[in-house]
Parts: sequence; C-alpha cells; structure tokens
Amino acid sequence: MKPKYKRVLLKLSGEALAGPKKTGLDTETMLPICQSIKKCVDAGVQMGIVVGGGNFWRGRSSQNMDRTRADHIGMLATTMNALAVADLLESLGVDVRVQTAISMQQIAEPYIRNRAISHLNKGRVVIFGCGTGSPFFSTDTAATLRAVEIEADILLKATMVDGVYNKDPHKYEDAVRYDRLTFSDVLGSALQVMDSTAASMCRDNEMPMLVFDLSRPDNIYDAVMGKDVGTVVAESESTDENA
Repeated sequence: MKPKYKRVLLKLSGEALAGPKKTGLDTETMLPICQSIKKCVDAGVQMGIVVGGGNFWRGRSSQNMDRTRADHIGMLATTMNALAVADLLESLGVDVRVQTAISMQQIAEPYIRNRAISHLNKGRVVIFGCGTGSPFFSTDTAATLRAVEIEADILLKATMVDGVYNKDPHKYEDAVRYDRLTFSDVLGSALQVMDSTAASMCRDNEMPMLVFDLSRPDNIYDAVMGKDVGTVVAESESTDENA
C-alpha cells in the first residue's frame, strides 16, 4: 500500500512521552510510538518531528518567574525529549538527526532549513527541539512553522483524544466530534485544538492538519497511509486530497 503523504511533520506533546507517570519519560509508552514512526520511514515517508516539553516543564504555570526565562527552560525540556526520542529510534535502526533552534552544538545540530530538508531527502528522521527558539511561542506554533518551512504535505497532531470536539469530551458526555473543519472554524469558535498563532499560520500557508489519538500509536502509520483516524483541519476541500 502506497503512503498518501511523502513528507509529514509530526507534533508530539511532552505529556505523550510520559505515559501513565504523567511526568518524565516512560520507555514503555515511547517504544510503540517510535515503532510506528519506523513503519512510516520503512514505507518511504519523510518524517519531521516537533516535540513539546510539558512532561518536564510547563512555563505558563510558573507565575512568579519571568516569562522569557520560563520559556527558555521549556525549550531545554523539549531538547531532552528530542534526544530521548532520537535515542530510542536509533535503537530500532532508524537514522535520526536532532536540530535545535537554540545553538547547543555539542549535543545537536543547529536548525538550518536546507540541512533539514537534505536529511529528509536521505531518509533520515529530523527531530526539531527548542520550539521556535523564541519565547512567547508554543510548540504548536513551532510545529506549524517547521511544517511550512520543510514543505510538509500535512501536519500530524497527536493528542489524547480521537479528533477535534466542540468541547472537552473527557468532561462532557454530549461533546460532538468533527470529521472535518477549517482553520477559520477553529479560530472563530475558539476550539482548543491549537493556539491562535499556530492556527492562523496553518490557514495563511494552506497547511492541512490531521488531529488524532496517540493512545493507539499505530494511528501515526495509519494517518500517513491515508486512513480515517481523526479530524482533518484544512481551509479548502482540495488541500489535503492532492498531497
């Protein structure tokens, strides 16, 4: 079966790497995620990954700390996650490069767009750490930015729910799941799928997004193969069909 997408950007939250522990890293949770990523690579899909850092640090909850400094700590947390995911992928035989938006050349490459694309073309997974490299921007915004920069066919956003709902399905039994939305819908209805900066960037750059449930890690592979595993968010009907 041929993959639907040639190049994708996968957004993984830090919390997804913590598993039931809710903090730190849980190898038993991470392994099936990395195995699904390997299946994508083996199928010929070029994979870029942006990781969050919430399993180690949540800067917005540090009310007494300077926001810029708190965000810088969060960027370091994403780097720890990027290195951990890279290590596990390499143990599975996947060729990986970690690039960071803040220079730390002793442990990772600096983010250089052309170099990242070169790695992708050679079949290497590229993991992007440090978010955008600037405070006040979320890792969702970083994922959107990197997806646009590497000319990904789609942004895959792995979450803890099976799509986008009109309200939190964990709190409300009558929550309604959407099969398809536009980014204008997301912004206009203030749906909590990503921050407004990221949603606006996707809309303005015609970057489609698929939101799906990571509790079944094989959804990553199913998503790149074009299976119906979540909610498609795209500004036009044809945007993700022609990828």
